[in-house]
Amino acid sequence: MLDIIKSENQVFCKTKLMTDTPLSYCPGCGHGTAHNITMEVIEEMGIVEDTIGVAPVGCSVLAYDFMDIDMTQAAHGRAPAVATAIARTWPEKYVFTYQGDGDLAAIGTAETIHACNRGENIVIIFVNNGIYGMTGGQMAPTTLEGMHSSTSPYGRDIETMGSPLKITELVANLPGVYYVARHAVHTHKHARKAKKAIRKAFENTRLNKGVSFVEIVSNCNSGWKMNPIESNEWMVENMFAYFPLGDIKVNGKLK
Repeated sequence: MLDIIKSENQVFCKTKLMTDTPLSYCPGCGHGTAHNITMEVIEEMGIVEDTIGVAPVGCSVLAYDFMDIDMTQAAHGRAPAVATAIARTWPEKYVFTYQGDGDLAAIGTAETIHACNRGENIVIIFVNNGIYGMTGGQMAPTTLEGMHSSTSPYGRDIETMGSPLKITELVANLPGVYYVARHAVHTHKHARKAKKAIRKAFENTRLNKGVSFVEIVSNCNSGWKMNPIESNEWMVENMFAYFPLGDIKVNGKLK
């Protein structure tokens, strides 16, 4: 009887594709939510046996501890190249990369651009927190103007350091990219929208449509030297202004 009552009153059940390993991310980090909604999509689509994830170096490398699916590691920035090889070897599989901004938009810029330009049938999940989170809080390509980091202690100076890179808008212009969206996961509403975008991306893989690219703008309270609440507020006020949320390219057409 107790089990029946619990079942009737249950409003949430953790996906079986997230392990029971306690998350080792900094408290307040968006990676855990991004992991969870990605695994929920794979479980709900019933494609766990046919899905292969690729994560490189950085905070994303911890995904292996938490995602209970087939995963492989790539060298820093090389996840799109590894995903290309897997997808071409097993074209019936659902292949995705899970990458941070320092990895995808700096060390792996060439791999990202060329995989997108070729239209490889993969999903790219890109977590943008505007900083190198794991390796010391250095300035990343997506670090905002005036934003402090360990390598820009006085703030990013556009004249000497260039402008923050909108890599998502850049790849959206490539013909091999079918779907591009930018979302966040700091509230339930935003996480639901991000999950919907990730689901669409995997559905596009099923239809062999080429690259689907989903950016998730997140915080890095440790790297930003803020508490979790302050970092989310700063993200909304500053990151969203430069990296606006929403669909950028749908069904091969720019919005």
